[in-house]
Amino acid sequence: MKTLLKYSVAAAVALTAMVSAAMADVTIKVAYENNPGEPLDIVVNKWAKDLEAKSNGTIKLELYPSSQLGSKQDVTEQAMFGSNVITISDVGFLSDFVPDLGILFGPYLTEDPAKLFAIYESDWFKEKEKELNEKGVHLVMKNYLYGVRQLIANKPVRTPEDLKGLKIRTPNNVMQIKAIEAMGGTPTPMPLGEAYTALSQGIIDGVENPLAVIYGAKFQEEAKYLSMINYLTNTSVFIGGEAFFQTLDKKDLDLIHETAYDAGVFSQQLAKESEADFIAKFKEAGVEVIYPDTAPFREKAMAVYSQFPEWSDGLYDKIQAELK
Repeated sequence: MKTLLKYSVAAAVALTAMVSAAMADVTIKVAYENNPGEPLDIVVNKWAKDLEAKSNGTIKLELYPSSQLGSKQDVTEQAMFGSNVITISDVGFLSDFVPDLGILFGPYLTEDPAKLFAIYESDWFKEKEKELNEKGVHLVMKNYLYGVRQLIANKPVRTPEDLKGLKIRTPNNVMQIKAIEAMGGTPTPMPLGEAYTALSQGIIDGVENPLAVIYGAKFQEEAKYLSMINYLTNTSVFIGGEAFFQTLDKKDLDLIHETAYDAGVFSQQLAKESEADFIAKFKEAGVEVIYPDTAPFREKAMAVYSQFPEWSDGLYDKIQAELK
């Protein structure tokens, strides 16, 4: 009996050790709308490898490109309900939680990503990040450079007047909807994964996005006019649910943030190096690349900054001062 008890205790201890070891391992799903081979996919793959190596295999990122886990909104809701999932987002979407953040996604706010990233490290932003935490949102990475958003359409767009009557796919966030509308287009919000079919069927006339995303989604097969309107310097964040991230050990959490930051730096390098290559690829695909005077687009887009009464008083001037 004592021998049996001894083995039972030993087995229980071994089982407890195995369960503890299993619980120590962290797996996080990374969901995004972008396709394999796009710069974002390359960055996330590098992040996953770096994190696994630095954690000695105890922290793993499982990658789900091409909207495999649903739209950005779907995945965000999964994260908010406590799932072990993160997704790429931006302050345009996060303004639903903290309205003032929306200004950092404003049209023609700045052409210098470095100035925007400096704001993300400011005391002002840290206060907003605390508000996000209180709303259940955890910022995993906040230095991702998604690119400068351009426009591809089935008609040439050289002036804001050319946008009139054109249905332009936008993400479902208020800032971009208002920006496209202010410049003269008809914003048509929908998940990125639905945009190719919508373009091929004539439901929309064009799509705005950085060059890498436009090319990766093969919109050039259905639209042959690329207008370099440079309307939005798109910095992005990766977010998860605060409920899940509160369950992690501080050491693991610090390592996730550290490698996320390194991946963000890599994204900035990649974005700067790839624009000329993508322009060449568009031309090879028979796309006319148009370089319009952006001043008229900028002038019209400025109207959006007076359309957010929920913003703090003097917010635009405050951010402009920070950018300078």
